[in-house]
This record gives sequence, C-alpha cells and structure tokens, in this order.
Amino acid sequence: MAQKEFVVTPWEVSGTIDYNKLIKEFGLQPFKSLPKVFHDFLLFRRGLIYSHRDFDRILDAVQHKKPFVMMTGLMPSGKFHFGHKLVADQMVFYQKLGARAYITVADIEAYNSRNPDMKELRETALTEYLTNYVALGLDLNKCDFYFQSKRSNDGKKSNAYYSLANMLARHATFNEFKAVYGEVTPGKMAASLLQAADMLHAQLPEFEGVMPVVVPVGTDQDPHIRLARDLSQRITGFGFTQLSSTYHKFLLGLKGGKMSSSDALSYIALTDSPEEAAKKIKKYAFSGGHATIEEHRKLGGNTAVDVSFQMLLYGLEEDDKKLQKIHDDYVSGKLLSGELKQIVVDKITAFLKEHQEKRKKAEKTVAEYVIKNKF
Repeated sequence: MAQKEFVVTPWEVSGTIDYNKLIKEFGLQPFKSLPKVFHDFLLFRRGLIYSHRDFDRILDAVQHKKPFVMMTGLMPSGKFHFGHKLVADQMVFYQKLGARAYITVADIEAYNSRNPDMKELRETALTEYLTNYVALGLDLNKCDFYFQSKRSNDGKKSNAYYSLANMLARHATFNEFKAVYGEVTPGKMAASLLQAADMLHAQLPEFEGVMPVVVPVGTDQDPHIRLARDLSQRITGFGFTQLSSTYHKFLLGLKGGKMSSSDALSYIALTDSPEEAAKKIKKYAFSGGHATIEEHRKLGGNTAVDVSFQMLLYGLEEDDKKLQKIHDDYVSGKLLSGELKQIVVDKITAFLKEHQEKRKKAEKTVAEYVIKNKF
C-alpha cells in the first residue's frame, strides 16, 4: 500500500511531514548560518525552527542593535498546552534580543468561526494564555498585548489599526481569500483583513514606525503570511518593510498527529496537575517501541514517532548530550518505551510544579496589567 501523502494547510495537518519537501513547495528558505545567540536558543539549535522568509532583516537588526518587532497572535479557545509553549518561548527569546512583542487576541476571528461568547473568549485569553506567557518569562513592559475587538484606548491608535484593515480590502481578491479559507464568508474575510493588519500595523507612525517585523508560525499558517506580505507591497503610501517569518516543526500530539485544543487527551496543558500529566503520558503517549521486550531489544525504538522522545527534544531535556544518550539507548533497544515514558514523567512533573508556582505570581502581575490597560 502506498504511503499517504502528508497534508499541511491552515485547516489540516496530517501524515508524516517531509520538511525538506515543504521548504520547496512553499518557497521557504532553510537557515544557513546564524549568530551564536541564536544557536544558544534550543529551538534554533536543534533545527526545530527550520526555515524562514526574509529573516536577514531580523539578523541585521539584532547584530546592529536596531529596533524590531516580534508579532504573533493567539486563538482564545481551549487550554494552553505544550504546542502553544513553542511560540511563547520564541516571544521571550526575541524580547531578550531587544524586540517589542505585539500579541493579538484573535477574538473577532474566534467569534466568527468558533465561539460567540466574547466574555468567555476574553477570560480564556487572560487566564490561560497571558498568565502562562508571563509565567514562562514574557516581560509585559516590552509588550503590546491587545484584543482585535478593542485595539487600544488611544483613539488615534485604534483608528489607524481599523483603517488599515479596511484599506487593505482594496488590494485583496476574492480568489485569494478562497485559496486561504476555502469556503469564504463575510466573517472570514473580515478576520483575514484584521489578521493582515495585525501583522503590519506595528509599522504605522501611530505605533513603532517602519521597521522589521518577524512573525513566528507553524508552516500550516504560511498562507496567512503570504497574503499579508502580498498586501503590504500592493498598498501604497505606507512604505512597509516586508514581513519576515520563521517556521517551526510541529510537536506531535500525545496520540500522534497534531495537537488539538478540542481533544484534551491529545496534549498536556500547563495547568494539568503532575498526576494528570503522568497519567496521560503513560496511557496515551504514542510509542515508537515494539510490541514485546524481545523485539524492542533486537530492533530498537523509533524516536521520530515516539511522543515521549519528541517532548524531550522540544525542550523538556535541555542538555544535548543527555538527549543524545537517551536517543542512542532507545534506538539500540537498550532503553525500553516504559523507561522512556518514566523519564518524561519525571521531567514534566518537575516542570509543572515549578511552572505552576510561577503562574501564581503571574496571576497577580496580569491582574494589575488588566486594570492598568482597562481590558
């Protein structure tokens, strides 16, 4: 039977993904050489952030200590899990390099496509996402966190943002919307234009002014990036610097495939108790081992599909030498699947205990931030 072709679109990620093929199909650029400060960051060092568009602008800003923006968005639905942590770690990393972080809550998009309860969307954004961001190290003093439904209490800033979204409509075509969103509805079109404004508006004079902007995403989100990049070059009178973007590989869900916020058994949430997390890993984490100990000892395990190993690779084990030994022992058959799962249980237990203590402090910080910014 022929192997099923992998799929990577804004609506579906499935199959065994060939990232080299994605680079060619999407017209991305692989990373060649990066300054040491990037190599020191685990996601770059291990090739988990694997390709880019126009990243040289960001490298130039970092090397010459020039201002730049890191922009990202969040969909306020479901629990904050280890898949979301991938982007949060990048937010913190770019802030340390001098970037101002722009973070949008896509509540209008969520309202139009998922959940019409705006109060619930707001609470999820603050208690699940922003609180975890702060606990993971996000500096709110170097951050512009906002909701699509209420850009700013400053009228000039709000007007500039919403005006840009509406003006971009002139430069988009129905076929482009259809290519990105499939079935096109007025709500999806409005959300698409707001999303493009999210990526571009930091360069308006009411905000930071024209400067490099990097948007870190999973490759499934690239159609949105391409649309915003195209619109930025068609609209006249703004002189936008072309958007830069980076693309990270997907962290497998517990049962294999992509994590889904709608399936609580496909992820470890950062608010799960250590006991809940341990139970999920032992019961649901897909194994790359073999059915019997004898077979495993003889044939070894497959780290590419083993969810426990992948969690270590994506940051639970920060020491490269220790990770390599676990890899070698598992591939050789010396390390059994149950033993590998126990390593992950121990690591995730320690992480969650520490993180949830930080969350308690972060809750107070976020509460003060909400009052200050009148969310």
